[in-house]
This record gives sequence, structure tokens and C-alpha cells, in this order.
Amino acid sequence: MTSRTSTEDRSTTGSTPAAVAAGTTPPPVSAATADGTAPASAAAPPPGVGTEPPPAVPVAAEAAGTETSGGAGAGGRPFRRAPRTRRRTLAPGKRLPASRLVGPVLFLALWAVASAAGQLDPGAIPAPWTVLRTTGDLWTDGTLPTDVLTSLERAGYGFAFGLTAGVVLALASGLSRVGEALIDGTVQLNRAIPTLGLIPLFILWLGIGETFKIAIIAIVVYIPIYLNLHSALSGIDNRFVELAEVQGLSRIRFIRQIVIPGALPGFFVGLRLGVTGSWLSLVVLEQINATSGLGYMMFQAQNYGRTDIILVGLLIYGIFGLVSDSAVRLVERKVLSWRRTLSS
Repeated sequence: MTSRTSTEDRSTTGSTPAAVAAGTTPPPVSAATADGTAPASAAAPPPGVGTEPPPAVPVAAEAAGTETSGGAGAGGRPFRRAPRTRRRTLAPGKRLPASRLVGPVLFLALWAVASAAGQLDPGAIPAPWTVLRTTGDLWTDGTLPTDVLTSLERAGYGFAFGLTAGVVLALASGLSRVGEALIDGTVQLNRAIPTLGLIPLFILWLGIGETFKIAIIAIVVYIPIYLNLHSALSGIDNRFVELAEVQGLSRIRFIRQIVIPGALPGFFVGLRLGVTGSWLSLVVLEQINATSGLGYMMFQAQNYGRTDIILVGLLIYGIFGLVSDSAVRLVERKVLSWRRTLSS
């Protein structure tokens, strides 16, 4: 009696929780056979006991109707997954070839169409073909080449002096507190004074020849170069300075490896503004006691009512400005090719 009770207790204790919860008793575990192998009932458990259920198919994946690379779900249905969505690009996109010429070409096309339709007064705004014919006449008689070379020489000298002054003053002010105290306030005061208002004073100081024209152009050029370069120098992250101090860099290596790369973007912005400013000031300066130059040619055309010659001068100034700005942009793109920006 005691033996039967203990046997029943052992069989009840060996039941699995799943079997107890289901209210059924699994078959007793038999001993090994004589040859040492387990019986068939122990080698193959009944279905549904001790096996993992098949993975469920997501509802969203089934609704999408896209098939995965392998396997099948319950009932032989293939596994499904959601469709792969394309990521939206926020960048402006790939640069268009000759994109800066689209605007000027469109402007010339509208000008030609309006002139051909008779919407523009030929006496006030001549047609583009009239301006081209006048340009050819001026070039043939030798007037235009002389004026263009004279204007290029004046703008070149003024730009060179202004570039040198702007870079030197910005470096002295941006890298030294003493230099900033001596230079920055003076430059800001000069910036607040209209540069063209200095013409009478410079004529009294330097005479009415070429010197005062070059000096005015240099002032117009150096101010934007100084402002942008000084701002770039002041905006260098102080952590780079601390890193250079920890690495033990000398003053020369610090300027070459940290200051110059950090300040180049601001320098090129000021350089573009300076190039444009040299052409803007040249228009006014060449109308003051000048015997040649594009501004002088336009001033003489005003006296005779030749609007076609005035437009020739304006178009040449615009072409010079566009070409010089594009050249600076090209150099900037080559020098700063290590940057990853929206424009690149």
C-alpha cells in the first residue's frame, strides 16, 4: 500500500505545469532499454509540447503585400514586410551647369522680345542689337579698348592695395587684443563715413590725378575684407585654441594649421564683396577729371544723349563684375574643397 502511494506521488510530481494546467497526465517516463537507447515515446515528444510556435505575420506586412526573401508562415503563407520607403532629400540637389548664366540670358531674352514688340522706347532703351552694333563701332575705332584697359588698371591697383590693407589690419586686430583696441574702432568709424564723401578731401590731399582714384577704390575694397576676415577670426572655436596649446604648437604653426583654415570662408566672402566694390566705385571716380576709362566714356555719352554708349559701358561693368565674382568662387571652391556644405 505504501509502495503504490509513493509511486503515484512520484508520477504526479513529475507532471509538467502545462499538463497540470490542462488537466491531463503525461505518460510515465519509461526506463532505458537494454541496449541503452531511449524509447520512442521519449525521443519524439507529442506535437504542441516543448515546441515553439511559428512566427506570426505582421498585419501591416500582410496588408502591404510585399514578400520577404525566405520562409513561410502558418498555413504556407509567405512572410511579408512593409514596403521600403525612399528617404526624402533636403539638400538643394546637384549643381546645374552654368547656372549663373541663366538669369542674365533670360534678362537679355526679355529685353530683345520687348524691343522687337515695340514696348520699349528706342531713344531711352535701345534694342540689344543696337547696343551690339555700337560696341563693334567703338571697338573698331580704338576707343573702347583704350577705355577698358585704363579701367582695368585703376581697378587692379585699387583692389591690390585694399586687399593688402584689409588682410593685414584684420590679422593684427583679430589675433591681438592690443591690435583690436587700436584698429577695430577706427575701421568701424571709417565704415560709417560715406566713402564717396571723402572724394573732395582726397582731392585736396592727393591732387586730382590718378592717386586719389586708386586711394578711394582701396578704401572701398578693404572695408568688407577686413570686416569679414575679422569676424571669421573672432569666430574660431576656443576649443581649437586650447587643443593647440595642449599640443604645444608654436605661433606660426597655430596660425598656419588653425587660424588660416578657420578664417578662409569669411575671407572669401569679403573678397567677393571687395571685387564688386572696386567696380562700383570706379563708375563714379572715372567721371571726375578723367580723360579715359569706361566712366569717362559714359559721361561723354550723357552730354550727347547717346544712351546706347551708356548701356555699352554698363554692360561691360556688369560682365567684369560677373567674371571676377565667378573667378573668386572658383578659387574658393578649389581651396575649400575639404568642406561639405550645401553649395558643394
